Amino acid sequence: MSTVNIVNTKNESVGEIELNNEVFNREVKEYILHDVVRMQRAARRSGNSCTKTRVEVSGGGAKPWRQKGTGRARAGTRTSPIWRGGGVSFGPKPRDYSFKLNRKVKQQAISMAISARLQEGNLIVLDAFTMEKIKTKDFVGIMDVLDADNALIVASGDNEQLSKSSRNVNGYKVLPVDGLNVYDILLHRKLILVQPVIESLEKRLVA
Repeated sequence: MSTVNIVNTKNESVGEIELNNEVFNREVKEYILHDVVRMQRAARRSGNSCTKTRVEVSGGGAKPWRQKGTGRARAGTRTSPIWRGGGVSFGPKPRDYSFKLNRKVKQQAISMAISARLQEGNLIVLDAFTMEKIKTKDFVGIMDVLDADNALIVASGDNEQLSKSSRNVNGYKVLPVDGLNVYDILLHRKLILVQPVIESLEKRLVA
């Protein structure tokens, strides 16, 4: 078990917590993280690029000129790909870029990403993250005290004050525990876990 300090929003130590090594202290394998991030980004691609083939371009019903006697190369349709305004050969069509990875691989990758932040000293465990009202200035003040200028915050439940106070500040993102993913962990320098989510994470990620 790994032991880390629990702090409050004033960055004062209020206790310690033991973390499951299967989730928080795994060997980090970069190729697994790479595969999972590639999967996430591929799933976000719209894949809606589309060009018209010679069949789909309007027009082309009449032969541009007669077959022989003009001195020009023969031509059968104005929709030919070699003509300006004609169709496109082998152009992109709508497609699905997504691909699947095994559930256990995705679980391992999340554990590895969390472990990487802990090993770097960039994991913060908060006892609670409560805000009296929706105010961006108060949120920024807490982040300054925690020395977290770029952070992913994982909170349990629907914390409206926190999510709305942080949404206009660059470099921060608030996620529920069920939405935690590898890409967002690696995208942010710090990972802030509100204490109640740790038990949920261990239940979700322990094989």
